Amino acid sequence: MMRKIFFQNTLRTAGFSRSLTHLSSFPYSESVNEIERRENLKKANRVVIKVGSSVVINPNGHLSLSKMGGLVEQLRILRQQGREVLLVSSGAVGLGRCILGMEKNVISDPANVIDRQACAATGQEMLMSTYYSMFSALGMECAQVLLTQQDFSSPQRYTYLADTIEKIMKKGMIPVINENDVVTGCQELDKERCFSDNDMLSALVAAGVQANAVAIMTDVDGVYTRPPETQGAKRISLFSQDCDVNIGKKSSYGRGGMASKINAAKTAADGGACAIIANGSNIANVSKIFNGEPVGTLFPSVNAPPSRIHHWLAYAATCTGKLRVKSSALAKLENTKQEGLFIDDILGVNGMFGASSAVSLVSEGGERELARGLVQCGATEIEMQLGKHLYDLAVMKSSDMVVRAQL
Repeated sequence: MMRKIFFQNTLRTAGFSRSLTHLSSFPYSESVNEIERRENLKKANRVVIKVGSSVVINPNGHLSLSKMGGLVEQLRILRQQGREVLLVSSGAVGLGRCILGMEKNVISDPANVIDRQACAATGQEMLMSTYYSMFSALGMECAQVLLTQQDFSSPQRYTYLADTIEKIMKKGMIPVINENDVVTGCQELDKERCFSDNDMLSALVAAGVQANAVAIMTDVDGVYTRPPETQGAKRISLFSQDCDVNIGKKSSYGRGGMASKINAAKTAADGGACAIIANGSNIANVSKIFNGEPVGTLFPSVNAPPSRIHHWLAYAATCTGKLRVKSSALAKLENTKQEGLFIDDILGVNGMFGASSAVSLVSEGGERELARGLVQCGATEIEMQLGKHLYDLAVMKSSDMVVRAQL
């Protein structure tokens, strides 16, 4: 069954989500020179390569050693060209399922979360040891980086994560990144998540380390107007804001489908990185992408990317509360030259949070998210000051805020 998807980013907070427009206008095809954009990929000096389960695992559930070896050789070529490389690799759960002799439907059913975690624990060790051996054989070193939602929960942890990856790369090693599915339990699955698969994880990591490009390698040649096996399907060479596509089924091993990959590519592009969705079955496509060749679907980066903190607020922050603001504050919120949000702009507080927490600013009725940002003081202090007409008491600085006009 196909789904017709119109892509619009959804910002998520704990128990609250609203569809908002993008951080900046995604380029339309008529205003973008595709050849020039692809030529710019030759200059990308920090790149993220994401490979899906279908790239590293054969249909029988075993590792595809030939593809993995070819991938590592491709990464060596990128390194020889003077680029810094990060690898985001899926495959641990699917590989573990095969080792433990479980059926495919076990890992796709949220009710079987313990089985899934056991598969991840089993498969991750073999996946990583294989990468380590292959990198070593070609004179390179790699480092395992396992991440959870909590690593993106605060600006401090997000910064620590980015700094750790920076340190690994400065030591000449290639970070091999994956979600830590071993500790992803039922409660976490039921909550709002800033990423639900490695597609979005690669986009968030790219923004954190300010990568120039993200290549999402999958089992099809790019984004098609409809599932590529159907009649009349056409590959979209350059993705634009007005594109709509019909989405088919997901990979048999991975969690992310094409909708996930498109949203991740747009998130990466909004963060300032060119993104490409291409076929990883032909692993030579990695080199072709960064030689500027017309493979896959290109998502051009925005011309004026946001700061790292603003991108984090828009796409990764877990908001721990809400501030209801006056209607009169709406115009001020949408004025990007504002000084910030003050105590007299606030009508009420929902949730308990401390200073420096990420919170949502919502309309008087609480039905619409107007902005989000980092507060200067906690919920208790804000509630104590409400109604005292302290016009100069700042609750949120403009530099720590992403408003609807910017989103």
